[in-house]
Amino acid sequence: MRDHTRAEQAAGFLLRLIDDETAGRVRERTGLPGPEDPRAVRRRLERAWAWGNVLPASVVLWVLQEDDPDLNAVVWRFMGTDAGLRRAIARGVPFGAGRTEPVPVHPTLHGEEPETPESYVRLGLAGALRAARSMSTARAAASMVLTPADWAAAAAADGEGPLPGYVRWALSVRPDCPPALRARFGSHPKFTHRVRQAGVLDGPAEYATAHRSAAPVLQVLSMGRTLFPARAQEAEDALRPLVHEHLGDRVEAWAVLAQLVDTFRGTAPELIATAGAIA
Repeated sequence: MRDHTRAEQAAGFLLRLIDDETAGRVRERTGLPGPEDPRAVRRRLERAWAWGNVLPASVVLWVLQEDDPDLNAVVWRFMGTDAGLRRAIARGVPFGAGRTEPVPVHPTLHGEEPETPESYVRLGLAGALRAARSMSTARAAASMVLTPADWAAAAAADGEGPLPGYVRWALSVRPDCPPALRARFGSHPKFTHRVRQAGVLDGPAEYATAHRSAAPVLQVLSMGRTLFPARAQEAEDALRPLVHEHLGDRVEAWAVLAQLVDTFRGTAPELIATAGAIA
C-alpha cells in the first residue's frame, strides 16, 4: 500500500470529521484514497517526516505528555535547540499530568543530555538564573528548569526580585512554562507575539485554527491520534463545525480543497472556507 501524499493526508484528516457514509461517497467521486493505514503513519514517524519542518514547541510538548519513549525519540529530531526539553527527555522527566515515575529513555538517546552549565554547578538553580547576563547564558540556566519543583523555584526567585530579562524570555518560550508564570513575565503585545513565534500555543484548537500554513498543520494533525492522542480531540473539535459548514457532502468543495492545499498559505479554516466558496 502506497503512502498518501500530503494533500491526501490533509483531506483524509478532514474527512474523518464527517460521517463515514458521506466520507465514503466523497472518496468514491473524487478519487481520494481511503483512510490511511496505521502502518503508513508509523512509517512516516520512523523516517522522521521527510519534509523536515521543526514542530512548534507546544506540539512537541503534547507529544511529550504521552510519556512514550518511542515518541520521545521521534520528536527529539524536531525540537530545534530547546536544551531544556532535551535535558528532560534524556533524564526521563515525565510530562503527563499526575505522573511521577521516570519515563524510560530510548536507547538511541542515552548520553545525549546537553552539558550542564558551569553556573548551575557553582551557584545552583536560582543563582544561575540570576547570574545570566546574555541570551546564551540565560538559555543555559533555563535548561536546568525541568520539574514542577524547578518551576516553583524559578517563580519563587522571581518573586524575591525580578529575574533578568533574558532569563524571563528564555523561560517564557518554553512550552512547559506554567501559564501563570509566563503571564507574570510579560503581557505586552510584542511579548506575546514573540512567544507565539517561538511556537508556544494555548492548545491544539489554536494550532488547528490559527497556525500557518494549512498543509503542514493538517499533515501533523493527520498523525495526531498517534502522536498526541490525549490532545488530538481538541483540534478535531475545533475544525469539525467548519468542515460541516463549508464542505459537508459537497463533492466539488472537497475536490477543490485537495487541489488547493499544497500551495495554500493561509490557515486551515481559511483553506476550508476558500474551498467551499470556490465550489
